Amino acid sequence: MKVIDGKGMVMGRLASYVAKQAMQGEEISVINCANIIITGNKKFIKEKFEESRKRVGTRQIGPKVSKSSEKIFKRAIRGMLSDHRRGRGKEAWRRIKCYSTIPKELSNAEIIQLKKPNKIKSIEIKEINE
Repeated sequence: MKVIDGKGMVMGRLASYVAKQAMQGEEISVINCANIIITGNKKFIKEKFEESRKRVGTRQIGPKVSKSSEKIFKRAIRGMLSDHRRGRGKEAWRRIKCYSTIPKELSNAEIIQLKKPNKIKSIEIKEINE
């Protein structure tokens, strides 16, 4: 089982790495999902998430966007799997676990730190929910 620390990582790059490892048969746990960053202009990213959350109602226009950081990240991973409903994609989807903090059962595990980006315009997932 691989345990990856998401603190300061770019969401798209980390999601593609996790999806690729899961498709190869690895069990993956991502911790500190609240500290994963989304690159771009903070104002536009916040507006995009708020707009997509407003669409849910009696008309049910569009998908429901969750407020929890681990669900936001897991949804990004799901988009990078081949098919999350059938076959290999479904099996890979079951092997991925996401946590906003470090759970007790993973506190003693070896944590993998991937290469972090240089200074870029970005916003953390936890700032979107504020």
